[in-house]
Amino acid sequence: MKNINIPEDFHGVCTWQSPSNIALVKYWGKRLPQLPMNPSVSFTLSECRTVMRTIFEASDRFSLSFTFEGKPNEAFAEKIRRFLVAHSDVFPFLDGLSLSIDSRNTFPHSSGIASSASSMSALVMTLLDIESRLTGEEIDIRKASCLARLASGSASRSVINKMALWGKTDAFDGSSDEYAVDIHDIAAPVFQTFRDSILIVSNENKAVSSSVGHRLMDDNPYASVRYNEANNNAKRLIDALKNADLQCFMDIVEAEAMQLHAMMMCSKPSFVLVKPETIAIINKVKQYRVATGVPVCFTLDAGPNVHLLYPDEHYAAVSRFIETELMTEINSLKHIDDKVGNGASRV
Repeated sequence: MKNINIPEDFHGVCTWQSPSNIALVKYWGKRLPQLPMNPSVSFTLSECRTVMRTIFEASDRFSLSFTFEGKPNEAFAEKIRRFLVAHSDVFPFLDGLSLSIDSRNTFPHSSGIASSASSMSALVMTLLDIESRLTGEEIDIRKASCLARLASGSASRSVINKMALWGKTDAFDGSSDEYAVDIHDIAAPVFQTFRDSILIVSNENKAVSSSVGHRLMDDNPYASVRYNEANNNAKRLIDALKNADLQCFMDIVEAEAMQLHAMMMCSKPSFVLVKPETIAIINKVKQYRVATGVPVCFTLDAGPNVHLLYPDEHYAAVSRFIETELMTEINSLKHIDDKVGNGASRV
């Protein structure tokens, strides 16, 4: 990218919010440069978000200060620095800026809700906003998704409204390994307002990070089988979204959740992120579905917390189930009411 002249009096404040997303077909395993081994499909969430406020001003050299929820967080600041250094050719204007960033989440950090997706996509949107103010050019969402991918793979999906597909598949024209695409227009109305009740089993930091988990797929003996299955599931799920096939949707989503954690258990070394409460919830959800016919299914991200996905019309029934059958029997269980929402936006 060409150099951008920065006026001496250039300064300002920008605030961006970017959501987490929940993968329906999972991304687990990658190749350089941060490209997926299989396509993934996700719902963009509404309530689980990172809000990032950045003060910027012209400077004779680049500097960065970072706080998380008002407190210094050098580990995440260093993660941001590494990203910016690695991609300095994309953001050459940063050489002449001082940044002061404060980031806040509306959900527990490092607990299996994709905090890296929301935070790194918010960071990229912030940088592109500053670039836009310097150049007068509009922010390109495809470019934003591509850059967010380089920061955190799942972040590529968080800039997309409602439903995203990341990864090349012949099931959708225009799909790419380099950026996510919006697929909500192909989905039946029932999926446009889907609910996600997130059951917080634990908000402790994960024992094994997602970055490590991805690397362990390189030597996983079942990796090739998994990638083939995920490719097939992505195609089947896209058809289910088009055809309002709730049964097929639920079958695929639950199978994907179980396969994700099976891959963790088969890694070398193996690791387990689910907890006994996770298994108890899964069993109760299956029993409830059989007993009532309510089309609610579960999925898991890389952590112990359970996402219950279901059509909006069943919100009252599922809420009663959570309150009367889950929260009364599982100590300290908390939940977040979320739903399909829009991607990153300026505050």
